[in-house]
Amino acid sequence: MKASDRAYAALRDDIVEWRLPPGTVLGEVEQSERLGVSRTPLREALARLTAEGLASAQRGRGVVVSDISLAHIDELFELREALESKAAALAALRGDRELFAVLRDRFAAAPALLNDDDPQRHEYYALAAELDAAIDAAVGNSYLAQSLEGLRVHLTRVRRLAKDDAARLRQAASEHAAIAAAIADGNAHLAAAATAVHLSNSLNHIKSTHTTPTPHIREVSHG
Repeated sequence: MKASDRAYAALRDDIVEWRLPPGTVLGEVEQSERLGVSRTPLREALARLTAEGLASAQRGRGVVVSDISLAHIDELFELREALESKAAALAALRGDRELFAVLRDRFAAAPALLNDDDPQRHEYYALAAELDAAIDAAVGNSYLAQSLEGLRVHLTRVRRLAKDDAARLRQAASEHAAIAAAIADGNAHLAAAATAVHLSNSLNHIKSTHTTPTPHIREVSHG
């Protein structure tokens, strides 16, 4: 892996997982030393992050991790509904019905994954990612899949603004099961509608429970 790709992947993951929260200054010297790369590949990585909207250049401060606001969330979900509803409809027309029937059943059993042994809900979110990947593959449209991939990076950050409670995730599992069931039945209209319902509920949950982290702008230290 190229040094710039390695730096990009590390910074992207740190931003998405909120180890580098909004407002963090991504100083070239500090980040170069922390990631073990020279400043040239680091600049390339920062340029990619800026192009994706995960970072932004600010006069007098350099590159910082971009902010997230409720206004941004509304815009993200407007785009998300358009893309994901269309993708679900196309998957219903083009996808492997048996595969989505299996995913339907796995989501029906998903509440068992929501336990205190996995407070970060890694298993549940891995299952949700499987559904996303299955829909992307079924659509067979590289442009749509690429657009969704870029959007989901921001949605992962947004998820951290909401209280990640088990009750909402059980409801979400039921909604995901309905999407998978509609695709398995080959019902494009129902797949799109089930997706729209899920996204509406997700947005309402984020808005009603979001907890904006305490702002703190800092240079990232070594280590």
